Amino acid sequence: MSTSIEDLLTFEEEPPPGAVEAGGGRLRWVLRTLAAAVAIVVVVVAGLRLVGLQVSLLAVVVGALALLAVRRVTRALAPSPPPPGGGRATGGEDDGLYNWGARDALRTAVRRWEVPLDWSATRPERFGNTVLPRLAELADERLRQRHGVTREADPARARALLGDRLWTFLDSPPRRPPSPRDLAAIVAELEKI
Repeated sequence: MSTSIEDLLTFEEEPPPGAVEAGGGRLRWVLRTLAAAVAIVVVVVAGLRLVGLQVSLLAVVVGALALLAVRRVTRALAPSPPPPGGGRATGGEDDGLYNWGARDALRTAVRRWEVPLDWSATRPERFGNTVLPRLAELADERLRQRHGVTREADPARARALLGDRLWTFLDSPPRRPPSPRDLAAIVAELEKI
């Protein structure tokens, strides 16, 4: 019986943890793990002897088993794949497209602002009901974290810190949503706090 290097270096997916019992039981999984460990040990020992190094066989066996254990743990902790068809584009880094279906915290945060801002473009009352309260919360939070005040607790100091333009915008909101340029200026002032 001969084994080629291709056979030793072939990677086979392990079934999910629940499928191990259904697909032949624990004994089959143990045998596959031992076979993989033996293959790794044979390759490593042969490679080391080829370059003239000698390492304890026990150390190589322990290393191979540790490698397989780490592989199993990382597979168990890996996030589940996204549902099929969940994204707008199905590209990846290779074709230059961004995978919008992936779990991306930045994209989620942007969507939390993007949707209400889109709504407010078609229905101005939504700006006052959804976007403006969020901006006011951000202003209060920045004032609280950086200066230890809120607009409610110390209005005079809060007004001085916010500036007249931002204070007026938050205190007496406009009847219609500001233009994107005005909103960008307001957000820039909010970031300066």
